Amino acid sequence: MSINITTADTDAIQMMSKQTINGEQEIYNKIKSAGNKKEQLDKVSKEFESLFVTKMLSVMDNTVDKTGGIFGEKQPYLDTFKSFIFQEMGRDIANNPRTSIGLAKQIYTQMEKYVQE
Repeated sequence: MSINITTADTDAIQMMSKQTINGEQEIYNKIKSAGNKKEQLDKVSKEFESLFVTKMLSVMDNTVDKTGGIFGEKQPYLDTFKSFIFQEMGRDIANNPRTSIGLAKQIYTQMEKYVQE
């Protein structure tokens, strides 16, 4: 099975790349707009945990044997879609106190003493 990449596909990939850059800028703006330094630290620690969880999910997905699966062995579009899903899952896990792995809380606790108002 061969995959033909058209100019529409290339345009879509470039648009996704721009959305990722804009998404990162949006996160930065949310952190900077927080009221004080401790609120910024809280947001940064949660964002760090979400990045950690996202990477963990991605690595876990790479360990799964995909031979004979319903999506086939290698699907570049599916891999791109999964990266967005893992990113959202990472943010959801990190921002929910019931599902958080506790990394954000630990970072906040350790760094709080160094934050000056």
